[in-house]
Amino acid sequence: MSLLALGIGLGPVQADPLPLRCRLGNGPWQHCSMDVDRPGERWSIQVAGRRIAFRHDGSGTVTMQDPAPVSPANSGGGGAWVPVATTWIAGPALCWNGVCAQGDIPLD
Repeated sequence: MSLLALGIGLGPVQADPLPLRCRLGNGPWQHCSMDVDRPGERWSIQVAGRRIAFRHDGSGTVTMQDPAPVSPANSGGGGAWVPVATTWIAGPALCWNGVCAQGDIPLD
């Protein structure tokens, strides 16, 4: 399990965006980048002209703020912080609900 996904991590803030590949829902893999504001606490992914933000509150819960949700279940929550399930899929890729990232994801 990723330490970033768990919200564990101390260390310097990543200054430059990290190049990754991302997929929204069942869409194609595409270039994206990750900005880390506070390792293990706040990060965001820039993909397809969108900035999807993530935060961890220290209790084990990761929430996501997506201006254009990728699933009908979240269609009413554009811009709202919603809890997400963090999973690994084949590739490997780390996913938060329908948002998946692949590459050198910082683990702490």
